[in-house]
Amino acid sequence: MIPVPTGVRVWLATGYTDMRRGFPGLSLQVQEVLRRDPLSGHLFCFRGRRGDLLKVIWHDGQGACLFTKRLERGRFLWPSPADGAVTISTAQLGYLLSGIDWRNPQETWRPTRVG
Repeated sequence: MIPVPTGVRVWLATGYTDMRRGFPGLSLQVQEVLRRDPLSGHLFCFRGRRGDLLKVIWHDGQGACLFTKRLERGRFLWPSPADGAVTISTAQLGYLLSGIDWRNPQETWRPTRVG
């Protein structure tokens, strides 16, 4: 993943988003639904209806970037629409992109002995 600069916030657009949208449509959603500036340098994450596709838009000061990730198995864990706009840390974003529960990350297996 591209390193995220310090001080950048990560916003999750709750609910689902039409994944046919590109940067202009997602930027408009950031402005109208999240009430944020899409050119602020923050990351804005959107999830599709099925839950296996995630899009992230980010303006790095020189231009707009649009990242997409599709999980082969499972779904991205997402807050409910009742939560409104949710902000997470960059570490939680790393968990989210890996398909791990970013709200309560836990080790799933720990070796009991070496060898």
